This record gives sequence, C-alpha cells and structure tokens, in this order.
Amino acid sequence: MGADGTSGPPQLTLDALRQEIDSGAIDTVIVAFTDMQGRLTGKRMHGRFFLDHVLAEGVEGCNYLLAIDVEMNTVGGYQISSWERGYGDFAFQLDLGTLRRTPGQPYSATIQCDLAWLDGSGPVRPSPRSVLGAQTAAAADLGLVAYAGTELEFIVFEDTYEAAWDRRYQAMTPANRYNIDYSIAGGTRVEPLLRDIRNEMYRAGVTVEGAKGECNLGQHEIAFRYDEAVRTCDNHVIYKTAAKEIAAAHGQSLTFMAKYDEREGNSCHIHLSVRGADGGAAFVDPARPGGHSELFDHFLAGLLATMRDFTYFYAPNINSYKRFQPGSFAPTAVAWGHDNRTCSLRVVGHGAALRVENRLPGGDVNPYLAVAAMLAGGLHGIRGELPLEPELVGNAYTADVPHVPATLAEARDRLARSAVARAAFGDDVVDHYVNAADVEIGAFNAAVTDWERIRGFERL
Repeated sequence: MGADGTSGPPQLTLDALRQEIDSGAIDTVIVAFTDMQGRLTGKRMHGRFFLDHVLAEGVEGCNYLLAIDVEMNTVGGYQISSWERGYGDFAFQLDLGTLRRTPGQPYSATIQCDLAWLDGSGPVRPSPRSVLGAQTAAAADLGLVAYAGTELEFIVFEDTYEAAWDRRYQAMTPANRYNIDYSIAGGTRVEPLLRDIRNEMYRAGVTVEGAKGECNLGQHEIAFRYDEAVRTCDNHVIYKTAAKEIAAAHGQSLTFMAKYDEREGNSCHIHLSVRGADGGAAFVDPARPGGHSELFDHFLAGLLATMRDFTYFYAPNINSYKRFQPGSFAPTAVAWGHDNRTCSLRVVGHGAALRVENRLPGGDVNPYLAVAAMLAGGLHGIRGELPLEPELVGNAYTADVPHVPATLAEARDRLARSAVARAAFGDDVVDHYVNAADVEIGAFNAAVTDWERIRGFERL
C-alpha cells in the first residue's frame, strides 16, 4: 500500500534483493549516479559481489565523469577534476531508498547514488543530485517539502539506433506519419513499445499515469505521478534510460532532443508545489484571492525574478534554444498566467493540487538541476517577500514583457554574472556549469554543420 492508503507499484526491498540474488532471479546490480548531461553513469556489479562487498564497502569511480562533454571527452576548465589534479576517484554513496528492479532487464536491479570525496571532505557539490539536495535542505530549513512531476516527451522512429548513427540521423522514419496529438488510433500504432515502457516502469516502482500522442511525427509522452522532488528526478533519469533501451529491444529508437527538426520540439514541463512539514498545502489559502497563499505569491515572484538568470539550468544545450519559437507551445516570455500555455509559468490546479508548471525546459534537461533552479528561485522570492506581478491574460508571445535568453551563450553570461545564482548554489557550482556551457559553445562554434554546407557549397 502507498503512503496515502492506495495500492502502489511494487517496491524492491534489500531483503527481497538478497532472496532473489540467492535464488538466481537477479544476478546483476547497477550502481549509478546522474552526470551533468542527465545520464545514468556507473557500473554493473555481480549480484553476489554487491551483497558481499559493495553494500558495506561502497564503490568508486573516476572524478572525470563530472568534467567531460557529451561525447565523454576530457575537457579543461573544471576545478574538481583535471590532468593537474591527477583524475582521481570519488565515492559512490548508495542511497538504499532508490533500490528498484531495472526496467527492461528482469535479471537486474538498480541503485542510485550520491557522490562524495574520498578524503571525507564532503559531497561533490557540483553533482546534479547534490545540487538539488542542497535546495531541498534549504527548503526544509523554512519548514517546506518540495514535490515535483516531470512531463517528458520523445519522438519514436522505426530505425534502430545503429542504423540512425550510420546515416548520421538523416532520412529517418517516424513511427507516426502525421500529427496524432491525443489520438487513440495514433497511439495504438506505437502501443507495443509504449506498453512495455509503462509496465516496466511500474515494475520498477514508479506510479504510471498514462500515455498520449503529441504533435510532431512519432511524438509521444508517458506521464508518471508526482513525488517528492529528489524521488521524481531519480525516476526521471531511470525512465529516460529505460525508454531508450526498451526502444532498442523493439528494433526502434527514440530521442529526447529538445528540437529534433523544424516541427514541434520535445518539452519537459515541470510541475512543482511545496507542503509544510505537517504535510499541509503551503501554496493554498482559501481566504485570499484565487486561493493562493501569500507564500505562493512570493514563490512565483521568485521564479519570475530568476527565470532569465537560471535559464541555463532549464535549457542546457545549444539545441535547447531552437525550441523557443513564437506560437510553438514552447515559451519565450517571462510571464505567468492561470492555465495559459503561452506563458513560461502556468498556474494550474485548485486547493491542495495548486501548483506551478514551468514550461521552459525541453526533453534534454537535467531534472535535478532544473528542479533545483525552480526551488532556488522560489525560495529567493519567499526570503525576499517579493511581490507578484499581475498575471498575463492573452497571448504572451506578443506581450510587452521580458523574454528568456535566445541562445546558450546569452544564458551562460547571465548565469555567470548572477549574484542570486551564486548566493543560492555557491561559486563552485555556478563556475562548474558556466564552464560546461563554455565547452558546448566552443564545440559548436568549431563544427561545420549540414546547414552550412547546403547553404554555401555551390551558392556562395
């Protein structure tokens, strides 16, 4: 039974893991953390070795894993890891509360980790899970507990990942040939894959809500029930990995790129609310206009005030900014509104379900960093008792309001200069991710794209 008295998905306990390893039902344990790019990174351990040694003694990994680019190249500029520092190790600290069956791998279990320095000096602060953990601790200091839900879209193709790579991701065949937004028939075309993902995530301990078609060709979304903020992000990265692996097992592929083509991009809308330590809905005050508490207004004002400085955490890649197109259901305006999908911040729900939806992040987002940024912004608003501006009514795309950064370079510069970001996250964390942005910008500026060749090969 779940905490609310309802039945929930099966949970894997340590005792059950021992029994299944003894019986041979499980023979592999994945020990993993989430890297800067939002990917599960770690080791597969033999089940018996995990029980006999890793469980008590832990496991280590090279600290370059938080100082690389998306292609796993070592790059300069990071304080925590470099050739000069010798590329040593950090410790994987097992979080037994994350133990689950590995979706799509019936013989395997997964446990997620925090990272710590071997000299006992503390956590590896730029680790995404640590960044979020610091913000949930800051919320706890104010007597608040954060809850979040992520809505992650992807595009399914009939091609295998290997075939897609060999063709440099050109001329791929989408699983649906036309817009199937909310279409039951359109979803049926991909149901064998979607069903496996849903059922495997349920088997892995995640409460599955449902699946629906989206606008781009072959685009779909599977939704999961909200949970405590760190738990939601843990589930998010498990799901993202599992969806790709299960698609591969079906001879298909899928992408979470923010903008795969010129049609609709993949979003990752993030819903966030906070409760008091007693479990009460801190965003709610029936005596105030709209039922919003004063704390909610300050929280929302803080999100608005930090939206541009924190955009890097919502849009961390060059490609992320291709999503921000007028009239695309991806936001460009720093504004809030009630159930208004043209705003970057959409207020939805009533009573205890009142929450704010951040529509800025795309499918490429690192959920820990994005939720941490939302929490940091909201707490900034609470501490400063920031007043909430009037809601935007109408079309935010054409409204005379500030807009979010249009490029990664602009977002990088705002983050680097942000006193609020440095106060919330610390100089070490901000400098780490400013360098990550520099690495991506440098790599992109050095690349020659298909667009350039097509545009200039003959005609320039």
